[in-house]
Amino acid sequence: MASLTVWKFNSPDGAKEALTKLKELNKQQLIVIQDAAIASWPVGKKKPKTQQLANMAGIGALQGAFWGMLFGLIFFIPLFGLAVGAAMGALTGSFADYGIDDNFIKTVRDKVTEGTSALFLLSSNAVMDKVQDAFKGTEMELIQSNLSKEQEAQLQATFGEE
Repeated sequence: MASLTVWKFNSPDGAKEALTKLKELNKQQLIVIQDAAIASWPVGKKKPKTQQLANMAGIGALQGAFWGMLFGLIFFIPLFGLAVGAAMGALTGSFADYGIDDNFIKTVRDKVTEGTSALFLLSSNAVMDKVQDAFKGTEMELIQSNLSKEQEAQLQATFGEE
């Protein structure tokens, strides 16, 4: 079963640094990284820069549409002319089918602000004590939404590569 986690860092570069650690843990088979994306919000900018990390080995479980819609819901990034209002409400409702509810979106929106960064990670098979040890001393906050097997399969079917 996959877990969708959001790791919030108190600097614009924290998520990138965390990903470097996670890549090493992935090589050691201490976590399986299925997909990931970063939101980095430099001081003085009106919105975060986002990036899907599709070039990693094992990545590619979800298409950019998933990350684009999720980031749009969280940070109100314009989505190909999609009207905010009712359309955003419909998207929020459909994300709940994947274990990403209004509370998850609101929490991430409230915590990932200017001067911070976040790593959005779809992972599985984490050896939690080893992962925790790798991040000792790192200032971060973990916001987690666990996906059931059914939610994971539905997420992959809807947003996965064909």
